[in-house]
Amino acid sequence: MNRISKWLTWSVLGLLLAAAALLAHTWFFKPVSINWFYNRVFVQFTKENPELLTQLRLLEQVGIRSHNAELTDASTAHEDRQFALLKASQATLHRYDASHYTEQDRISYEVFDYFIATQVRGEAWRYHGYPVNQLFGIQSQLPNLMTQTQQVNDATDAEHFIARLGQFPRKLAQVTEGIKLRQARGIVPPKFVVEKVLDQIQGFVGTDATANPIAIGFKEKLDKIPADKMDGATRSALQARVEAAVQNQVLPAYRSLAQHFETLRPKATRNDGVWALPDGDKFYQYAIESNTTTKMTADQIHTLGLAEVARIGAEMDQILTGAGYTQASRAQRMHTLAKAPDQLYSDDAAGRAQILKDYQTIIDEITAGLAPHFNIQAKSKVEVKRVPEFTEKTAPGAYYNEAPMDGSKPGTFFANLRDVSETPRYGMRTLAYHEAVPGHHMQIAIAQEQKGLPLFRSVVPFTAYMEGWALYAERLAWEMGYQKNPLDNLGRLQAEMFRAVRLVVDTGMHSKRWTREQAIDYMVANTGMPEAEVVTEIERYLVDPGQALAYKVGMLKILELRERAKTALGAKFKLSDFHDEVLKNGAMPLQVLERVIDEYIARAKAT
Repeated sequence: MNRISKWLTWSVLGLLLAAAALLAHTWFFKPVSINWFYNRVFVQFTKENPELLTQLRLLEQVGIRSHNAELTDASTAHEDRQFALLKASQATLHRYDASHYTEQDRISYEVFDYFIATQVRGEAWRYHGYPVNQLFGIQSQLPNLMTQTQQVNDATDAEHFIARLGQFPRKLAQVTEGIKLRQARGIVPPKFVVEKVLDQIQGFVGTDATANPIAIGFKEKLDKIPADKMDGATRSALQARVEAAVQNQVLPAYRSLAQHFETLRPKATRNDGVWALPDGDKFYQYAIESNTTTKMTADQIHTLGLAEVARIGAEMDQILTGAGYTQASRAQRMHTLAKAPDQLYSDDAAGRAQILKDYQTIIDEITAGLAPHFNIQAKSKVEVKRVPEFTEKTAPGAYYNEAPMDGSKPGTFFANLRDVSETPRYGMRTLAYHEAVPGHHMQIAIAQEQKGLPLFRSVVPFTAYMEGWALYAERLAWEMGYQKNPLDNLGRLQAEMFRAVRLVVDTGMHSKRWTREQAIDYMVANTGMPEAEVVTEIERYLVDPGQALAYKVGMLKILELRERAKTALGAKFKLSDFHDEVLKNGAMPLQVLERVIDEYIARAKAT
């Protein structure tokens, strides 16, 4: 028995040593399996980004929550390490022989290779851009993280929340240093960025700690914890500590950031596109390629935009005429329609609440009718919320936040209700289809819910694919019969015109040296959108060059591939099967999507 016991002991020890050796080899060297390599890189990057981990909620499923007490390092040294890791990962990837990969293995390799190569190329432009801006700067991202994303379900979560607030001064100081580095390289934000960021910060710090959105949000989280899990004294003590952290750490850090932005006022005198930055034309071409996943040039996209504006405009004019709007310019007729009493909600709390309710009704209606058009559907739900009021002034008209991967919350469609006149009824269906179902929520949820794929395939972002699908979803809903009212269809066309105009104004400002005002005038004239909303959009394109191009480029590619499949397959073509091929693989560069669809066509022909 003693000999058997020793043998078992040495056998178990040997297995443990072998497992440890395999684990060490997988972490430090080229892993035996390429899927192990993908997961290693994913872990290496996510462990350095606790804010992303909070959003994904992967580790909470195994009881790990400490990352929720940390903020992601924003220092230059951290960026250096990240680029070094990217290059090392790219080198390791290319040591695998991918020539024999098929199906999902091939897709994984191509998607990973394309994504990481694009990131490595981006090192040349790491200081081109404005990390603090009116749209998605840290001054709004951090409060949104704390109020919209971070969960507080017990005392431990509350302690993590408080600890994270203590890191605000470090993070904002690091971001400020990054702004100074850009400034030394001749990269100064546009004038409107400086002015609007200062307005945002002043609004954030303009109240005492008890009325600050972070403190209010924390109290709302505590209020949702059942009484038997936390007593009143504990809640009061935690709330007091949060308010103290806001008062003593968060608000001073924001005031320091504002002080630096005040020094930028005399330096930020223009509102130019990126052509005005060092090597701006080369940077813009990189922005085009990284956002559209194509090699298109600014001139090609500009020409495409002009053609699409003309085509869509003719369809809009036909519906407007049929509805009795025959006089004046298209913009004036759209303005008249948008102000019609039957298109408006009351400008009060009840009206805003009804808008959110009606959006949810639209989403629930189309979700119930997906079956003939989709074999694969999302399991997770989506809810509609108002854009946080402290950011809504400069936020886009709507956006979507995906559900955490542990299923603890639904996906969220945020609607901007700063001005109810910006939400005419005829445009609501299209917006709901884009942001929720069958648009962003459905696409992202399906990607997250796929089994057997490397984890990175669930989260890797390709803007042309994701936004292209959401814009395609708007048209698909019309084809499915959910916009039978001609004015609802007009709303769809206006939204498509909006994306076509983006092709013109984005390239116009960043390549052809259009002024901000010229771009605003062009968008107002062709879309009929309210000028205040247009200003928000144009200023968005100025701080995020190339992103706005991805919508129409991606949509047109999906439509092109659908038509290719219909022509090639004839009676064998099934729309639901086509949608499966587009959605079940997660986000992809358009060139990979095209290959996937071509292989689907070949398989369908052969059966």
